[in-house]
Amino acid sequence: MLHMLIADDDVNIRELVRFHFQKEGFTVFEAADGEEAMRILEEEQIHLAVVDIMMPRKDGYELCQDIRDFYDIPIIMLTAKDQLLDKEKGFQSGTDDYLVKPFEPKELLFRAKALLRRYRMVNADCIQLGQTVIDRKSYEVRCRGQTIILPLKEFALLSQLASYPHRVFTREELIHLIWGPDFEGDMRTVDVHVKRLRERFKHKTHDFTIKTVRGIGYKLEADTQ
Repeated sequence: MLHMLIADDDVNIRELVRFHFQKEGFTVFEAADGEEAMRILEEEQIHLAVVDIMMPRKDGYELCQDIRDFYDIPIIMLTAKDQLLDKEKGFQSGTDDYLVKPFEPKELLFRAKALLRRYRMVNADCIQLGQTVIDRKSYEVRCRGQTIILPLKEFALLSQLASYPHRVFTREELIHLIWGPDFEGDMRTVDVHVKRLRERFKHKTHDFTIKTVRGIGYKLEADTQ
């Protein structure tokens, strides 16, 4: 059974989320603030977190960063803040998705299910995107009968994006994940490597595309069926 955590200081929101997720077979844990949420994460096996931004004691941005530091689970930010800068800060904090209040509970549910499907790909040796296979053991990409060997950083970048389809990564996140925290080069390094990946696969497959998210970074959109 899947366990989800809803962290929100609004009891009505928690009740609404609990009602709809329990109907789908989830076990729901509730927290009224970020510190209570972290205690639950330490004590229970949580598979998904839905996090409000404006909470007492520890807000959603801080909670999201803490979850990213210690747990490998999908996060959805659920908030009344709908400005681009707020969304950018949310993605920089590590959220996978962002839903603005008021929201449709069914939309939250299908977004949650989609994220859970994608996260199951993360620890796999092979990532399948339609007919394209990214083999993390051999460092090869098999694409419609053709084997493609990429430079190591390009392969690592493609694997990172493909492990979380539709999740937006900031350039800063990608630099940290692929090049390491001590990298002293320019952020445009990410842009250059994305451009090379696009050129390599442009005429080889339509199984995935790497999209630019203006002002934030990149995401990979894929056929994961």
